[in-house]
Amino acid sequence: MTKDAQTAQSTQATKATQATREKRSLLKLPVSRMEELLAKISAERALYLPVEANGLLQFGPWKPAANEANEAAGTIGAAGADVVDGAAEVAGAASRPGRLNTAVSPKNFFFPQTETIAAFRIKGKEIAIEENRDPAEPFAIFGVRACDAESLNLLDLVFLSDPADSFYQARRGHGVVITAACAEPEETCFCGAFGIDAAAPGGDIATWIADGVLYWQSRTERGDELTEKVKGLFTQADGGDEAVIRAQQAQTRAALEKLPLGSLKLEGFADAGAGPGVALLDRFNAPLWGELSRACISCGTCTFICPTCHCYDVRDFDTGRGVRRFRCWDSCMCSDFTLMAHGNPRQTQLERFRQRYMHKLVYFPENNGGRFACVGCGRCVTKCPISMNIAKVIKAFGGEPQ
Repeated sequence: MTKDAQTAQSTQATKATQATREKRSLLKLPVSRMEELLAKISAERALYLPVEANGLLQFGPWKPAANEANEAAGTIGAAGADVVDGAAEVAGAASRPGRLNTAVSPKNFFFPQTETIAAFRIKGKEIAIEENRDPAEPFAIFGVRACDAESLNLLDLVFLSDPADSFYQARRGHGVVITAACAEPEETCFCGAFGIDAAAPGGDIATWIADGVLYWQSRTERGDELTEKVKGLFTQADGGDEAVIRAQQAQTRAALEKLPLGSLKLEGFADAGAGPGVALLDRFNAPLWGELSRACISCGTCTFICPTCHCYDVRDFDTGRGVRRFRCWDSCMCSDFTLMAHGNPRQTQLERFRQRYMHKLVYFPENNGGRFACVGCGRCVTKCPISMNIAKVIKAFGGEPQ
């Protein structure tokens, strides 16, 4: 390559870097104009955000304020989420996403609880395979918290590793994740234990709300594309705005440290990801498992609300006109999860309980560069009927009182 060619290439690279920096600069919009932003996003793709319905907060479809009071939130549709029953009362949810934690994570948009993966039409001795998967349509999820955004990165390690899961891959490629920095963390949060900064979320686009202003910053190419389509609503933020965000971040981080689980440490699993050895067997055979699992009723609630659990079963259903093959979430806490023709290798509650937490805290890090399969969202802490959760397991193996 000639010197002139090298210079031209360098110039192009510099311009490309500058263009990317401009795209990903910090933008701002008055919260009073949030409705305009949501409408513009919704015109470009399906939009979902935290919606209050029947006392629960779940991700539901966005609707203009004029229609919210009288219309029910319908099925999320191609993105794969559940139906939100009852009248949708957003009640300002869109303008305060940093203060809201949904009952379930946005995992369902990318890895639905139930989905058809194939169908077979039978005529005599002939079997025809039908392609009937739901088409992956463009969508955006607004108000995803830092912990849930990180959970999607962990699911990517599972579903996008070779060979990639084409169902998950299609939804991931069509979805834009717009995160919201936490301003008021829940008391059950412990994301910091896993290195997640609730005040500086990831995703495709990160947002902060402070002093009546929405701050917006693209993080990825998908984020750049959506930002390009809505940037006409925004103005450029300046140094003063960055100072406002830093002040909010400092308050959030200080609040996180004061939470009941704010000082949770992973010292009992410090060697996770370092390679197999005696420590793994010692932990596997630890008497603590018997004590911790004694009260567990194996209901599976923790697995179904967990943003990182990814086990599933595949079933065939005879419709009378053919066979529909579908996959659905499954739980390692269920007694028949490992049931096979020859029997069941995990017959006791202790074995199933141990498997769940060994997977999250030992096996997954071992296979994924030390990254734990937990994001500290706190949902299991809130929902477990007998108050057993991963935080108690971590404390027990770290020698801390539970």
